Amino acid sequence: MNHAEIELTTPVQFLKGVGPKRAEALRAVGVETVEDLLLYLPRRYVDRSHLTPINRLQVNSPATILAKVVGVGEERGRRPRLVVVLEDGTGFIECVWFQGYKYIKGLLQKGQRVMVSGQVRFFGRLQMPHPEFEVLEGEEEELIHTGRIIPIYPSTAGLKAIRLNNRSLRSLIKGVLDSLPQIEEILPEEVIQKHSLLSRQEAIGNLHFPTSWELVKRAKERLAFEEFFLWELVMAMRQRERIKEDGLQFKRPGSLVGSFIEGLPFSLTSAQRRVLREIYRDVSSGSPMHRLLQGDVGSGKTIVALICLLWAVENGYQAALMAPTEILAEQHYHTLGRLLGPIDLETTLLVSGLPKSQREKTLRAIGEGIIKVVIGTHALIEEGVEFANLGLAVIDEQHKFGVVQRASLRGKGSSPHLLVMTATPIPRSLALTVYGDLDISLLDELPPGRREVKTGWRSEKDRGKVYSFLRQKIKEGRQAYVICPLVEESEKLDLKAATQMAEHLGKEVFPEFKVELLHGRMKGEVKEEIMGRFRRGEIDILVSTTVVEVGADVPNAAIILVEHAERFGLSQLHQMRGRVGRGEHQSYCILLVSYPLTSEAKERIETICRTNDGFRIAEADLRLRGPGEFMGTKQHGLPQFKVADLASNGPLLRMARQEAFALASKDQPLADSLRRVFASRFQEGGKLLGAG
Repeated sequence: MNHAEIELTTPVQFLKGVGPKRAEALRAVGVETVEDLLLYLPRRYVDRSHLTPINRLQVNSPATILAKVVGVGEERGRRPRLVVVLEDGTGFIECVWFQGYKYIKGLLQKGQRVMVSGQVRFFGRLQMPHPEFEVLEGEEEELIHTGRIIPIYPSTAGLKAIRLNNRSLRSLIKGVLDSLPQIEEILPEEVIQKHSLLSRQEAIGNLHFPTSWELVKRAKERLAFEEFFLWELVMAMRQRERIKEDGLQFKRPGSLVGSFIEGLPFSLTSAQRRVLREIYRDVSSGSPMHRLLQGDVGSGKTIVALICLLWAVENGYQAALMAPTEILAEQHYHTLGRLLGPIDLETTLLVSGLPKSQREKTLRAIGEGIIKVVIGTHALIEEGVEFANLGLAVIDEQHKFGVVQRASLRGKGSSPHLLVMTATPIPRSLALTVYGDLDISLLDELPPGRREVKTGWRSEKDRGKVYSFLRQKIKEGRQAYVICPLVEESEKLDLKAATQMAEHLGKEVFPEFKVELLHGRMKGEVKEEIMGRFRRGEIDILVSTTVVEVGADVPNAAIILVEHAERFGLSQLHQMRGRVGRGEHQSYCILLVSYPLTSEAKERIETICRTNDGFRIAEADLRLRGPGEFMGTKQHGLPQFKVADLASNGPLLRMARQEAFALASKDQPLADSLRRVFASRFQEGGKLLGAG
């Protein structure tokens, strides 16, 4: 097949110059079709549009020259080479090739006009080793390798092995663009006009062969908008299908919820009351609620969740809350029990490892509807767990679960309402992408009286002073956490392991205090027993792994010391810091670091010390790590964008989302070109389109 017969959907192996080996190497980098090839993003650009006379060249600097070939010669010797002498009327320069020069020798002949780009060197005379070049055959000829802004593509060992280098890729892409006189548009024309976007044809052309830096920027913006638009269209259509679904209709909160709120030892914040109003609009609408509740550490999400659980029970349904760890699930269970007071309500805790007889009895009671509220871990979605009439599913620390687990819990009932929560603040751009089909509520107010945690970092040489500070605060009646990255010493990493640290602190550093160890490998009942004693003040220093990252609520714990803080991510550090500052006393977070620090680690440490604002921390974390690392794994439904950048394209995402949701709300068939791309780009695209 020659280039004249290709379409965007044509497999790359049918292109001229792409054999089986090249096709395999291209597939390895995600290029399977002509469209994939045209969206193979250059990693950077080199400006070769400015010409320099030979007599003004600077040694050890890049340059582009226009000159005439006045000599071509192959020199033998210890290192055979091809030497091509160029002259432009102001001086002479040699272009030298040590590799592949037999092929190049066939391209360059005396008398030709050429444009050449490369690094200028001086070895007795001016030279340019292995430059990019282009032979000029006519005055108006379009250059693709030099004399302009040139794309530099990502390379791999596979691409290099079959000599699919930058020059080859540029030639291949140029041939495809020349043979596709019209690249089909997929965005609605009114959207393009409204936001002054380039057409798809212009954007793809300027992605590879731009005529200005401004067009590079606009090409990337258009293609990023397109990626965001397509993904948000998935979100919009998911939401559209959900709205069509019949849901459970809750009445206004009654005496059960009212008694619970009146019995709380504190008043709800205005933010909590606002969020409860937003939830009421959802659960009374007749469509299933799908809401994400975001809030910084200590903002009161758990209380909102517990009120919602009781609300479901009040309306005659069962409710379930799923947490990522046994410690957190147990804490929610005990918190609910403590706050219920005299209110008689059948609740249970469902975690892995329950004795068989107890598990069978619990599952039977859940299945018969005797138990109204079930709090547990992923054990909630295991086979055999059946609810009589699940009306509300709450998922805490949603980012710790995948989209499959979210659907599995909701699948335990018939269109139950869904509330997902996270204490890890998610930047708005990421929330709209990953949870774009959910409505978002924000708890942006901390309970009154909470003090900002003072945070600072210290090095190993300050350890003695840090221990003295801990001793002083514990003598004043406070308690402390000491967090270690590992449970036991690793031969590969020189880290302070929790087991050895607990023994060292208890015997050698703080023999006068009660020091205990907590880690994730302990059995659930052991962990709960230790946390219970810590809450009651029977333990002065709790040495732990990151198992206490979420959930631990001990108001008297006022100091958290994090060993090897440089090893933790920003969000983890912020979560751990949230374990203190929950009482009336001034609290402190001390980060012990080991040198040398990488520049990224230093920026993380400085950021966490500079602010207590979880959303500012999350934005910095997204910028430093990227969306994939921020969310954890691919199972969380994060799309793989080629052009769009969630860390820097937030405004573009919001514009694309607005347009996608506006289009979906029209409930009319998509244009054929958009329909084709949408269905091929996303697994569920065909299903969503088929549905309406």
